[in-house]
Amino acid sequence: MPEPRSHPTAGDVAEALETLRSSTPLVQSLTNVVSANFVTNVLLAAGASNAHIDNVHEAAGFAAVAGGVLINLGTPDDGTAAAFTLAAGAARAAGTPWVLDPVGVGGLPWRTELAAGLLALGPTAIRGNASEIIALAGSSSPGSSGRGVDSTSEADAAVPAALSLLDSAQVVSASGPIDYIVGRGPSGPLGVRVSGGNALLTKVTATGCSLAALVAAYLAVSPNPLIGITAAHVHVAVAAEAAARGASGPGSFAVAYIDALASVTPDGLRTSARIEPLDV
Repeated sequence: MPEPRSHPTAGDVAEALETLRSSTPLVQSLTNVVSANFVTNVLLAAGASNAHIDNVHEAAGFAAVAGGVLINLGTPDDGTAAAFTLAAGAARAAGTPWVLDPVGVGGLPWRTELAAGLLALGPTAIRGNASEIIALAGSSSPGSSGRGVDSTSEADAAVPAALSLLDSAQVVSASGPIDYIVGRGPSGPLGVRVSGGNALLTKVTATGCSLAALVAAYLAVSPNPLIGITAAHVHVAVAAEAAARGASGPGSFAVAYIDALASVTPDGLRTSARIEPLDV
């Protein structure tokens, strides 16, 4: 994919949604057992489709033909770890965009080593919470740490780590109340902040995992990775805000969120997207 020459705009993400809906990209998700069903529902609602192919016999072959690939480290074992490596290598060889979601990295040594090996295979995008991004980059700062899959760092604290990860990936995002996204540009890194969303996202399992899957879907159809990853974050933020308006708690929010992902329109993204350039 070509490098972006400017920061993504609301118009860019609206066009990306139009393309997503018209092309229905197929995502291969090598994701965790907690998130598999929710990831599939999110992709279908947004306008993409999903195939959960995570075994060593089929992972590489499918990665070569999928529109995008998600590799999520939420519940790895020896078999899925081998499949991750095979899929990442095949995606890289075929030019298939792939996303690394380093769930739990930093606090768990074995998966941290696994993530480092996957990082060496050059993911197109990395999406995690702030603590995961900092840990993946091998960075640390006072008061920053991970707690399982939860972040104990603010997303803006991960920006230096995210920038360092651009040596391995084309775009990196750190999710939080405000999402911070950085990518490679022809004259140096570019960055944006995406505001919006709702705190109820943190009360429903697999919303982060499904965001990473949505990044893979948008990468499959976008003119460059920075537009693709930004469009996924904006789609989630706008849908979450809409869902929260009629929700009485996490359960009703989860249902309303799936509905909102499906009902949001390109014009809705164009008028509701809150994207600000980030000085990097």
